[in-house]
Amino acid sequence: MHKSLEDYPVILTAEHIAEILMVSKPTAYELMEQTSFPLIRIGRCKRVLKDKFFDWLSQQQACGL
Repeated sequence: MHKSLEDYPVILTAEHIAEILMVSKPTAYELMEQTSFPLIRIGRCKRVLKDKFFDWLSQQQACGL
């Protein structure tokens, strides 16, 4: 089931990223390891601010992801 972007929390997890991009969770984690990705590390947890993720995604699209 597809959600509206407004339905997602302010801080996204790899599971959210996978759902939004329609990729597997391991692929989402690989994307989150890219140096350009706006990753937030909280201990061993990986998170990203929703606004920063969509800004990053727009930049990737402009570069021909």
